[in-house]
Amino acid sequence: MTISAGIDVGTGGIKAVLFETEGDATTWLARQYFKIRRRDPVLLTRKAFDEVLEQAGIREGDVDYVATTGEGESITFSTGHFYSMTTHARGAIYLNTQTRSVLDMGALHGRAIKVNEQGKVLTYRMTSQCASGSGQFLENISRYLGIAQSEIGELSMQADAPESVSGICAVLAETDVINMVSRGITTPNILRGIHDSMAGRLVKLLRVIKANEGITFLSGGLALDEGLVAAINDTMVKMKLKTQAVNHPDSAYTGAIGAAIWGAFRFHKLAQQEQLAKAS
Repeated sequence: MTISAGIDVGTGGIKAVLFETEGDATTWLARQYFKIRRRDPVLLTRKAFDEVLEQAGIREGDVDYVATTGEGESITFSTGHFYSMTTHARGAIYLNTQTRSVLDMGALHGRAIKVNEQGKVLTYRMTSQCASGSGQFLENISRYLGIAQSEIGELSMQADAPESVSGICAVLAETDVINMVSRGITTPNILRGIHDSMAGRLVKLLRVIKANEGITFLSGGLALDEGLVAAINDTMVKMKLKTQAVNHPDSAYTGAIGAAIWGAFRFHKLAQQEQLAKAS
């Protein structure tokens, strides 16, 4: 039996999970998600790790491998670090075995990843950091419109005449939104226009990597925005992609899950190598 932790240090939040692995069986033990909100990411990462230990009722010394991903290279208590593309790929396969591409929608960028049935990364494409297809942009817009982020998806689904928004950069898109408000465009139509613009950028990435089989798994902080999910699926139909976007209640933890699974795998490999060295 192996106990492994996965910690995804993102630009907008810290996600930590704890897993128990025995043979081919992998079991959730605990999970924790903190939004950074101008707090020290290093201290918050430690807090998230302590929280999952407490939830599971185990000591830090009982954890065989602590794997970080994202921007977690500097976390001193980790055992090893994994590249975020590989952790999101593996985590997506764990949450949905039909995954053949992953659309990771983070605070600063979007990323499309093509994977095989084992979660191996085949190819990928990313948006630029100044693009309007990001979580930070949507958070800024919701603040300007005076609504909670949790309301965005539901309001977007109520749109009856979506207004086009610039998809070039966040600055131009925010200017568009300000003009819309002054013209009396309703909040649902503004939000659906934003979602359509974001979806257009993201689905173009999927088209470039030729995501034309299985499902496209949505990971990251925006994955549970149902208005954005609907816009992505509508855009897939328009662009004639033979795949469907799906999310999962634990989509935000995808990278952390993949890190924990890879951590357990590496722990076993290192143990086998040690046994071989002793035998020789």
